[in-house]
Amino acid sequence: MVAFVPSFVCLFLFCVGVVRDRRRVSNAVLLGLSTVFAVIALLLQVASERAQFGHDLVVVLLTLAGVGVVTLAWFLITNGITMVRKEGRSPANLLSLAAGIALVALLALLITALVLHTHTLLVGAATAVALAGYVAFLFLCFLVYGGLYGRLRIRRRADYVVVLGSGLIGGTTVPPLLAGRLDRARKEHARLSRKGRRPVLLTSGGQGPDEKLPESHAMADYLVTQGFPADLIAREDRSTTTDENLTFSKALMERAKPDYRCVIVTNNYHVFRAAITARRTGVRGHVIGAPTAAYFWPSAMIREFVALLVAYRRTNAALFLLVVLSGLFIWWLGWPSPGAVT
Repeated sequence: MVAFVPSFVCLFLFCVGVVRDRRRVSNAVLLGLSTVFAVIALLLQVASERAQFGHDLVVVLLTLAGVGVVTLAWFLITNGITMVRKEGRSPANLLSLAAGIALVALLALLITALVLHTHTLLVGAATAVALAGYVAFLFLCFLVYGGLYGRLRIRRRADYVVVLGSGLIGGTTVPPLLAGRLDRARKEHARLSRKGRRPVLLTSGGQGPDEKLPESHAMADYLVTQGFPADLIAREDRSTTTDENLTFSKALMERAKPDYRCVIVTNNYHVFRAAITARRTGVRGHVIGAPTAAYFWPSAMIREFVALLVAYRRTNAALFLLVVLSGLFIWWLGWPSPGAVT
């Protein structure tokens, strides 16, 4: 049982973090660490009790991991091609294709290192695998906890339902993605109203350089055409980013009702990052998501993850540098020598 102590400690800290504020990135990492430590402890226990079975289990897990990486690479490349065909060749739409190609390149580097058996290639491949493992661990933490956060029960007392903008078609028209957010906001507003409250629906979004009016105004017009009462709509029309959406919306809500509570509506792929941003900007509310087209979801999730890496760039840069320096140190020591690897 001693081997499971790190897992239990991380799980306890995770539970404490969720109770204190479920919008923390640390919650996702602690849940991931708890799982990793539990798997390692289980493997150690099996290996100590039944050595051959433990060895076979490790081989099976490594085989499944290899098959999983190949399958994932194929899926990402296929999805990337679909994204380019349906959404165009913008950098954001190329993310799943780029991720799939990167996995193929990593596999090619690893196979080449094992075949050629040279010291530099072995260390380089090991360093690349370590970096990829770190990114994969964080992405899985983000993916699993983000999905869990979206399903956690939230407080239903709210004075505002805030809808985050996402751009307009032709500078004036609400696109399907944004319409989904607005429709979800209407449903949430109706749910709150059935409980005797009349929250204000706050549309948030400024005017981009290629837009003829602020996004919030187009969003409000869409709601009115759908039969939503105009007197229950407020507009925040200065923001151009998610941070500004929430910062400026917070100022409007605090001015009208200092002790406000809100529900923030975005798309499901954006929920966890929006929740993290809400916490960092001091907004008192949780985030719910509207459905997203299946083909759009993988690239959108990768984009959200990259944005989160950038938001915590100092920590991630330090850990990346640590892994690279470790690889360089091992290479300088000359370990492992090609002849020592079989």
